[in-house]
Amino acid sequence: MAIVRVREHVNPLSQKYQAPASPPDWTQIYAQPEQPLHLDIGCGRGRFLLRMAQLQPERNFLGLEIREPLVEQANRWRDELGLANLHYIFANANNSLRSLLSPSTLEGVIIQFPDPWFKRRHQKRRVVQPGLVADLAVCLQPGGYLFIQSDVEVVAVEMRDRLAEHPAFEATSQDWLRQNPLPVASERECSTLEQGLPVYRTLFTRL
Repeated sequence: MAIVRVREHVNPLSQKYQAPASPPDWTQIYAQPEQPLHLDIGCGRGRFLLRMAQLQPERNFLGLEIREPLVEQANRWRDELGLANLHYIFANANNSLRSLLSPSTLEGVIIQFPDPWFKRRHQKRRVVQPGLVADLAVCLQPGGYLFIQSDVEVVAVEMRDRLAEHPAFEATSQDWLRQNPLPVASERECSTLEQGLPVYRTLFTRL
């Protein structure tokens, strides 16, 4: 698989990313559009979803990524593998969820190792903002799950607290999860654990 080189950081508040993404014709995207849909926000190069889609053909997977060259590359890899239950969309998740997805569309949502934007003046660029949490509450079906993880504790705490503040979400545990409940680990998770560094994980249920 050839690798496209792109900028590591993209400012989601810049004018370029303010137009909401338009929904595709889902019947043309997925071979079986009625299957449960799982969303990965900030999917990067999409390799995590490539593995999930192969492992769980009974589910559909959607990756959102703000760096368009990565989306184009990921969809090429999907096509090479002939996966009809996987799609990637170039989108700013903070303004596109409600335009892309109908209410109660999602069975699960995954947000892994989002850009931490350490500088205080940049923290408004972090992906898990109150508006995103409200949109997720609409798009997730009752009983659905929302899994978050990060190797930066302050970012994990902020994500966890913003979700916990919303009445639609309930954490399945008061402590950080010791194990990833998903059957696939992302490349970032693997590299973090190989270095002996901690990963902060929380699983929420949509009430």
